[in-house]
Amino acid sequence: MKFYSRVLGVFLVTLFNYSLVSAQTTPMKATKSTDQSLQVSRKKIDSLDKALIALVGERERVVKEIGIYKAKNNIPSLQADRFKQVLEKSIEAGKKEGLSATFITELMNAIHKESLRIEDEIKAQK
Repeated sequence: MKFYSRVLGVFLVTLFNYSLVSAQTTPMKATKSTDQSLQVSRKKIDSLDKALIALVGERERVVKEIGIYKAKNNIPSLQADRFKQVLEKSIEAGKKEGLSATFITELMNAIHKESLRIEDEIKAQK
């Protein structure tokens, strides 16, 4: 679980970095050595992004297992108390990574929305 917490932290940092990059309005002047350093950093981000997407994919495969269980047992997709627990734990983990509660809340809401979509899709197939 610590590994996943760490990877989630890296995921959040990467998303934060992405939002900073996409928020730039004027290009930076860079020297050749800065360009190389920037390219190395971008390759790291690309690699981290790939790992993050894989991790979120793994998470959603577990959501499918849960969705199947819920469908078989007539349990609603939305479990508000459980999501509240997940969100609180994620906010605490995010704080340790220097991430705002607002950012973590937005991120987890997006992940949760996708999870509910997957669970509802499974129920519709039953």
